[in-house]
Amino acid sequence: MQGDPVWAISQATISDLICLSLNFFFILPLLNSAGVHLLESPVLHPMAEGLFNFVIAWTLLFAPLLYTDSRRDRYKGSLDVLWGCQMFLTNTFLIPYMAIRLNDPDTDRSPPPQRSQLGSAMVKGAPVVGAIGALVCVLSIVWALVCRGDAAFGGIVERCQYAQSYVLSERLAYAFLWDILLYSIFQPWLIGDNIQNVKADAADFVNVVRFVPVVGIVAYLFCLEKED
Repeated sequence: MQGDPVWAISQATISDLICLSLNFFFILPLLNSAGVHLLESPVLHPMAEGLFNFVIAWTLLFAPLLYTDSRRDRYKGSLDVLWGCQMFLTNTFLIPYMAIRLNDPDTDRSPPPQRSQLGSAMVKGAPVVGAIGALVCVLSIVWALVCRGDAAFGGIVERCQYAQSYVLSERLAYAFLWDILLYSIFQPWLIGDNIQNVKADAADFVNVVRFVPVVGIVAYLFCLEKED
């Protein structure tokens, strides 16, 4: 693989990241398509836009899962900060969390820390988070393959060829692939450790689909048992 080292990120990479961020969840491009032009959407290759938003949507889906993790009390830091770094920087921040949660519980048997307002909102709104995340993930795939057809990005074959060269040459692309790899490992792991949070009649189903990227975590959020 080629690309800039972490200590020498090029201006072009920073510019691409800013443009991708402006197209967060495709809100700006869709508004422009609807005739709203308060701000114009940067036009990047739809494969790059789709990959970026797919990873961001999957990150959103992880929030309720983290806040309902039965081992979250092992982690003494702020889950808000952890998830924020995960959402806006890289999910590499999850690696130390996954290690820390393997520690033995405190001997004082203190109750788990109270959730923050963000955590409570994410857990109570888990089905909404699941629906938004699932919708954006599906839209990301469709966007990458067929959207921006008027911008000469070619058909599906040409786009797949671009995706191959993109992930082998661009720092952002293989960072996104790294995120997808980690999520594919951490998703079934976390869901398996927290299957008791799922409604009893859906536990077997969730336990099977937890290995399917995105689908498993969406199932977990929709089947989450409501807390008193």
